[in-house]
Amino acid sequence: MLGGLVLLQGVAALFFVSDIAMSVLGVRSTPISWQTREILEIAAALGLVLGVVLGWLALRQSMAGKARAEASLRQVQRAFRDHLEATFRDWGLTPAEHDVALFSVKGLSIQEIAALRDTSEGTVKAQSNAIYRKAGVSGRAQLMSLFLEDLLAEDGAAALQDRAG
Repeated sequence: MLGGLVLLQGVAALFFVSDIAMSVLGVRSTPISWQTREILEIAAALGLVLGVVLGWLALRQSMAGKARAEASLRQVQRAFRDHLEATFRDWGLTPAEHDVALFSVKGLSIQEIAALRDTSEGTVKAQSNAIYRKAGVSGRAQLMSLFLEDLLAEDGAAALQDRAG
């Protein structure tokens, strides 16, 4: 449909531009009847108007699709956050470990986490080791993979959305 719309507008625009160019350059050897000219102009104008209307409808449809996708993304984000929170509770993380685990899953480095929490890197490393022990993993990569597996599972995003309600 979009291709036909572009073609229709192109033909209509080409008609008007070529008509003006031929008039300016005096190329037309035999004039066309005024009835034929009026019909051609009306058809071209209708083509342009139809193009504007269909373009507006396509834009509205695209914007509605974008809004649906954004709403779905927000729902999945909420569900994932709820999943993280429930998992952290199940592991029995302290509030400090919770923050470190969340920052780790977000991909922040030990140094960045220490700076954000206004603590030493050694403290963050100790808290990270406690998190890994409670989660039953050996490091950050395995910690992150626990959550990525949920998202990448066959219906992981749908399952997370269902959990969010």
